[in-house]
Amino acid sequence: MPYMDNKNAKYLVDAYADMVLRISLLYLKQSCDAEDICQEVFLKLLTADFVFKSPAHEKAWIIRATINACKDHLRTSFWKRATDLENAKEIATKEDEQSELLDMVMELPKNYRLSIYLHYYEDYPVNEIATMLGKSANTVSAYLSRGRKRLKNMLEESTKQEEIDTRGAIHYVK
Repeated sequence: MPYMDNKNAKYLVDAYADMVLRISLLYLKQSCDAEDICQEVFLKLLTADFVFKSPAHEKAWIIRATINACKDHLRTSFWKRATDLENAKEIATKEDEQSELLDMVMELPKNYRLSIYLHYYEDYPVNEIATMLGKSANTVSAYLSRGRKRLKNMLEESTKQEEIDTRGAIHYVK
């Protein structure tokens, strides 16, 4: 099986590693598992013996491979016995990004998280997301609509809480 040269491997990792890690985090909600999936996807990509038709095909393949690797990871017997540690939530994001909004996206149900991420962060149209997730376009549209409504409610609640905190702080100062 032919291996990819260093130049192409570096390009692929530079171009897609952040995306693969983010999708894995959205799916698995644990950075250590997301890093394992990232390595697994790139190992598969770098040792594969095929040529992509276009950069869009390459990106779609990487996203689909990431989602499939996450699903396989969640099917292992370990996860059937493991307990989710909500308090140990870690999100690897760049410092300059809207981490508060991304935190809220992470709180959404899995299908909403993935649909919103692929649509708003990766700029995929609904039809392509539907193909990647193995769902109908109408289902993905519903995920996006419901996810946006939930995010709006979460943002409104957050804003109300900030106003309450601000008023409380001002009240105590006087």
